Amino acid sequence: MERPTRQRERDSKADQQIEESTSEQTCDECGSNALVTSEDQGELVCEDCGLIIEATNIDRGPEWRAFDHSERKSKSRVGAPTTQTMHDKGLTTQIDWKNKDAYGRSLSSKKRNQMNRLRKWQERIRTKDAGERNLQFALSEIDRMASALGVPRSVREVASVIYRRALDEDLIRGRSIEGVSTSCLYAACRREGIPRSLEEIADVSRVGRKEIGRTYRYIAQELSLAMEPVDPKEYVPRFCSELNSSEEVQAKANEIIDVTAEQGLLSGKSPTGFAAAAIYAASLLCNDKRTQKEVAAVAQVTEVTIRNRYQEQIKAMGLH
Repeated sequence: MERPTRQRERDSKADQQIEESTSEQTCDECGSNALVTSEDQGELVCEDCGLIIEATNIDRGPEWRAFDHSERKSKSRVGAPTTQTMHDKGLTTQIDWKNKDAYGRSLSSKKRNQMNRLRKWQERIRTKDAGERNLQFALSEIDRMASALGVPRSVREVASVIYRRALDEDLIRGRSIEGVSTSCLYAACRREGIPRSLEEIADVSRVGRKEIGRTYRYIAQELSLAMEPVDPKEYVPRFCSELNSSEEVQAKANEIIDVTAEQGLLSGKSPTGFAAAAIYAASLLCNDKRTQKEVAAVAQVTEVTIRNRYQEQIKAMGLH
């Protein structure tokens, strides 16, 4: 038997409301949008015809009340968001090392020994196999080096994601964990536009520059990491800041880089050496002189590199 037209229309309208959740809610019976929530029963009711539209509204907010940001923050029981920088993505808990109870009182000697045993076992169960222990060590290395370099947290997250991808693709086999983690951090710096040279990365790493460069090229190729060429101008502000050079020198160095790069002098050259030579040339032109030794120390390149790039740049600028 065919359902009454009114019933079919009601069902159709209900289905439409489910599909179009962003549209304004109306009464299924009379089409009115004068809907109110009953405070005592928590029901959604039509004021015009009295139809109860929803009888089981769920309050998804917290059960506590807060009147300012600090009170809301103190009452919140939600943990920190997940992070790629930890092997368990931050989902496990840690036992604090303060040896204090809930009231801030120091624990007894017996309780301290008990807590130390619990911490030891808790650390053991956080890593269930050798693979997780290796991942934990690699991510801790990335965090250590990133802290030493002063790079933002976004770089650490990207480096951790790259390392996890390399681990999933079995690219770690036959290579040191330190070398791969350092290469991932260098790749993350480049992807995020944070100017850190290979020499600076090597200074905080436990492996040499050659191994980092070799592993980086392998990881970038295998994971198809699209890397834009490093712009020497990215290094100019930091180098000038460390040299206490004027803004005039910085602007002139950028101009030298632009002019000489257009003539193809940058091809095959180290961006740090190119930037250092431009700063040295700019300091001479602006009477804010810095020695080759000073500039070389800041850029972590040799004085020979600065002299060679400097000669090429002033020749291209027509200043020789």
